[in-house]
Amino acid sequence: MWTWLASLIGGPIISGLINAYKARLEAANTQDRIAADLAAKEIEAEIAARAQASAIIIAEQGRWYTAIIRPLLAFPIIVYFWKVIVWDKVLGWGSTDPLNGMIADWAGMILTAYVGGRSIEKVARIFKR
Repeated sequence: MWTWLASLIGGPIISGLINAYKARLEAANTQDRIAADLAAKEIEAEIAARAQASAIIIAEQGRWYTAIIRPLLAFPIIVYFWKVIVWDKVLGWGSTDPLNGMIADWAGMILTAYVGGRSIEKVARIFKR
């Protein structure tokens, strides 16, 4: 329609402007298409990377000597917390000295890694963006 109108009004100048505008629109659509394709490929790469990471974790955790490390580190802290909470506070049958020094730091790090590891990964990924 625009081409027909341009040929009636001004001939080659108007028609050249319209063709330039059409070329610009096609270029913008091409850029959008390329951006969408790149975004899709990035998502596919992220999915593949996560699948690979999951496969590695499954392979490593498939052996008892690699799977037992985390529970062995967490077990003393769990025992301590149960003793303090249930024995000392709930039942009132004793008192336990508080953890201090490096042992308290280690207990906090182990508990944070064991319970909040995935949350820390999510927050780190947000800050990375």
